[in-house]
Amino acid sequence: METTGGIQASLSGRYAVALFDLARDGKTLDTVAASLAAIKAAIAESSDFKGLINSPVLSRDAAGKTIAAVASAMSIDPLTTNFLGVLAQNRRLSQLPAVIRAYETLLSNHKGEARAEVTSAHPLTKTQLTALTKGLKARVGRDVAVEAKVDPAILGGLVVKIGSQMIDSSIRTRLNSLALAMKG
Repeated sequence: METTGGIQASLSGRYAVALFDLARDGKTLDTVAASLAAIKAAIAESSDFKGLINSPVLSRDAAGKTIAAVASAMSIDPLTTNFLGVLAQNRRLSQLPAVIRAYETLLSNHKGEARAEVTSAHPLTKTQLTALTKGLKARVGRDVAVEAKVDPAILGGLVVKIGSQMIDSSIRTRLNSLALAMKG
């Protein structure tokens, strides 16, 4: 498969490729992506959910029942719900964040998009995200799927990662560079 590249090398990558193949065959790529985005948000927002997927003490059966209940409450599509059940039965729920990242990469490659991870000190507005997406598209030469993150530690500016390329215009990095220049 041309879109998998090196993703299959990792355990989470193999799971993501399997889910991607099933979703592509069932013509539910975007539905699964929306479900995974909801799960990703739940992991980020809920320490209880994060604890559930990382709990080593839950039995396979208990983890499966709990994740099925969570999936039902979140209205997750059937394919993704079944996939979560497989992860629970194989004691691989802790791999879920990495599986989601790998799936997003596979989907972007399938659509011919580049993926960009943008970190800012404050949440970006829709207008700022739109302008940033247009600028990145002009730089990369193809559509760009932007994942915005917030990290107040960068103080200001942006850190943009596109594949193996990183553009760091954060104030923290500039201050560190200035401090190094003043020492030398």
